[in-house]
Amino acid sequence: MKQVRNRVMGLVLVLAAGLSLAVPAQAQMSQGYKFLEAIKKKDGEQIEKMLGSSGSKTTRGDIIINSQDVTSGDTALHIVITRKDMQWLRYLVSRKPNLDLRNYSGTTPLWLAVNTGFTEGALELIARGAKVNDPGPAGETALIAAVHQKNLELARALIKAGADPNKADNSGRNALDYVKLSGKSSILGDEIEAASKAAKAKKKSTYGPML
Repeated sequence: MKQVRNRVMGLVLVLAAGLSLAVPAQAQMSQGYKFLEAIKKKDGEQIEKMLGSSGSKTTRGDIIINSQDVTSGDTALHIVITRKDMQWLRYLVSRKPNLDLRNYSGTTPLWLAVNTGFTEGALELIARGAKVNDPGPAGETALIAAVHQKNLELARALIKAGADPNKADNSGRNALDYVKLSGKSSILGDEIEAASKAAKAKKKSTYGPML
């Protein structure tokens, strides 16, 4: 009888421990959902309340700002970039989110901004330190996306920030390959080619014995 009672008590403790862990997780998911809904509705008052007062950093706020939609994996950055909302993008990046979180299709905020032609938003992310060589869908870099968009301004900004023109996507093609596929001479093509040669020369110069 005593052994049975001990087993029952043990089971109760295990269930209680499980519930204590589940509640914070559920609460966090709920908070994340509310935050993303507030972003969609541009509810500044609610967002400020959830992230803490302007200029402050709270543990809760740091977690919530990186919340991802359970269906798409979109973050607040993906949402405001999709609607090309510069005001909200500036606000969010000032709160120090993770600039490089991918959604479930593999899209980074920077790649999304470049691919949708949101030049001002992409430049803001680059200036804030977004990783310019992180691949997006199908392994495509932001620079490759800029080439597809024929966006010289963004291509220049990406190269200046360290984008690798020789980094290939999943098909094995890099930014220069896509420029050549167009079959047309252009300023963009010339600059991509020059950057490609410079990157190769720099890589080659790093080889050799360590002195």
